[in-house]
Amino acid sequence: MSPLPVFQLEGVSCRFGAVTALSDCSLAIAPGERVALIGPSGAGKSTLLSLLNGSQVPTTGRVTILGQEVNRLSARKRRRIQRLVGTVYQQHHLVGNLAVVHNVNAGHLGRWSLAKALWSLVWPQGVQRAAEALTQVGIADKLYARTDRLSGGQQQRVALARVLVQDPAAILADEPISSVDPERSRALMALLRQLSETTGKTLVISLHEVEFAVKYCDRIIGLRQGKILFDAPATQVSDAMMASLYQL
Repeated sequence: MSPLPVFQLEGVSCRFGAVTALSDCSLAIAPGERVALIGPSGAGKSTLLSLLNGSQVPTTGRVTILGQEVNRLSARKRRRIQRLVGTVYQQHHLVGNLAVVHNVNAGHLGRWSLAKALWSLVWPQGVQRAAEALTQVGIADKLYARTDRLSGGQQQRVALARVLVQDPAAILADEPISSVDPERSRALMALLRQLSETTGKTLVISLHEVEFAVKYCDRIIGLRQGKILFDAPATQVSDAMMASLYQL
């Protein structure tokens, strides 16, 4: 029997006023898959990610996360499901004037009481787990560094460590390499793939860089004007498919 999909979309459309961001999209993503979302700007990649992490609900159709239909959940149950999906944002969403350990510990916020979270700002809690996560992303020595004194690449790793502390079933990454140089891009993509391989977590990444999608992901979903143009194993994506995706 095949495992329950981590994510499933059935006939999903998403509209914002007169603008249709996604139209009649259906897909299923299984546990442990590494999936790249590619396509021109405005294709609907970020909207699709926001549906997968439960921060957006569809206008029509069904979105199921870990067997739970998001549209039917109460706000409390939706938050519980959202804690099982970690998102690495392009802007990192870090608090610059705090030490790295505090930003990493933000991954615990769904589990910690308010009192514990506030006390941790005075006397950091969960230090060992934070240190382990920073070791996993290659910046173990930055535990007590002030976050805004780190390089952009290091801050990106802090954001990823925060997600690891959250310990979700799946990791979503929205354009994680759009603002870094090719060498750092390769390092970050290799790190994401390695983390997926070692932890078994599902990985869904939106990318502009097609070569990184082909090299580091197993499956590629091509989006154009809010529609899924193709959904195929990375090894089967042809030049003709790419040309139709990015045609002017």
